[in-house]
Amino acid sequence: MGKNRYNLYSEHLVKKFGEKVYKLPVNLPGTCPNRDGKVGWGGCIFCDEDGSGFECLSNDLAVGQQVAMNKAFFRKRYNAGKFIVYFQAFTNTYLPFDRFKANILDALDQDVVGISVSTRPDCVNDSYLDFLYAVKEDHGVDINIELGLQTVNYRTLARVNRGHTLAEFIDAVLRIKKHGFAACAHLILNLPWDELADTVENAKILSALGVEYVKLHSLYVVRGTALGDMFERGEFEVISLQDYVERVGEFLAYLEPSVVIQRLVGRGPKDSLLFSNWGVSWWLVKQRIEEYLEQKDIYQGKKFDYLNGKALR
Repeated sequence: MGKNRYNLYSEHLVKKFGEKVYKLPVNLPGTCPNRDGKVGWGGCIFCDEDGSGFECLSNDLAVGQQVAMNKAFFRKRYNAGKFIVYFQAFTNTYLPFDRFKANILDALDQDVVGISVSTRPDCVNDSYLDFLYAVKEDHGVDINIELGLQTVNYRTLARVNRGHTLAEFIDAVLRIKKHGFAACAHLILNLPWDELADTVENAKILSALGVEYVKLHSLYVVRGTALGDMFERGEFEVISLQDYVERVGEFLAYLEPSVVIQRLVGRGPKDSLLFSNWGVSWWLVKQRIEEYLEQKDIYQGKKFDYLNGKALR
C-alpha cells in the first residue's frame, strides 16, 4: 500500500506487468436478461440505453477494429505499451457462446496482456469460464471477471430491479475463483435505500469471499430512466457529498487490506444527466475522499478484524 491509504489499481498493474498498463474499452451490441424478459423487463432502474458503455467506441465496429483504434489513441496520448481489453457495456457472457468465443479471440493482439469481462452475477457459467481458462493457458493473457453487484442488500437489489439476489453473486465469485480468475465487484455506495450498515456489510462480504478488485461508483441519475423519473418526482434524495465521502472511508476501513481499488467514484453520460457527483468533477470527489482518509487517519483494513472466528480471540 506504500504511502497511500488504499491499494491503487495503477500501482498494482505496474507491479503485476512491470510497466503502466491501459484498459481499452470494447463495446459489443447486446442486451441483458433483465431487459429482454429472461429474468425481467426494462433493466435496472438506473441503467440507460447504452448499458454503461457511453465512453466506448460504436458497437458497429468489430472488436479488432475497436482494439486497434483504442491502442493507437493510447499510444499517441500516453506512449502506452501494454493493454487490457475491457469488454465493458451490457452483459458480455449473455451473448451466445459461439459469438462470445469469437469476440474474445478477436481481442487478442500484440501487447494485449489481459482481458477483463464485465457481466452480471447470474450470467456466470462454467462453460464460458472453461473457455476463458483455455484462452488464458493458450495465449498467456491475464483474465478477470467484473461483476455488477451494486449492493449486498437483497431488498435494495429488488428495488433497483437487478433481477438477481446476493446468492447469485456469491455463486459467481466461487466459480470464478475455482477457475483461477480474479473477480472485480462493482458497488454503488449511495443507493437511496442503503444505509451506512450496508456499506460495512459490502466490505465484509467482499472480504470474506476473497474478491480481488473493487470498483466504487457514486450514484448518477440519467434522464429517461426509471430512477430518473423517480428523481424528478422527488421520491428520493441522494445523500450529501460528505456522507458519501464518509461511507467510502468506512468501506475501506472494513475492507481486506490486499483488495485492489480500481475506482473510488464514477461518472455518467454528460448529455442526459439529472444528477452526478453533486455537481463537481469526479476527481475533486476523489481528492476529497483522500483528504478525509488523511484527516481521520483511516486506511484500508483498519477495521479488518472480523473473520476467522473473531469471538474466539
